[in-house]
Amino acid sequence: MSTDFSIRPVGIPAPVQTVTTSNSAANEAVQTDLPVIQTVAASDTSAAVRSDLPKNENVSRQVVFDQAAASFVFQVVNDKTDAVVNQFPDEAMLRRRAYFHAEDLKSQPSRPLNTDVSA
Repeated sequence: MSTDFSIRPVGIPAPVQTVTTSNSAANEAVQTDLPVIQTVAASDTSAAVRSDLPKNENVSRQVVFDQAAASFVFQVVNDKTDAVVNQFPDEAMLRRRAYFHAEDLKSQPSRPLNTDVSA
């Protein structure tokens, strides 16, 4: 088997519409043949991204196991009020998982317990 190959376009090339943006990263991006509504522009690198929480919030992180959904839940909890600030997966996802987990348990054939202790 050969390791060299070439890719050739098929058909007539479509006209490319040039889009100008105010973002310098997007202006320097590679030109594509996608329609304007399907293009993705690079984010502005001058804006700093913050992933930390504000210093004035007293929060703790915890992991709990939801038995109904049979999955782990990652939570950020306010220490003063014990309220959940953020969690993953959210409540709707947990309810959905719990429903499907219950359906899976119902669909499994139940086996009678082996009470024969003579061995």
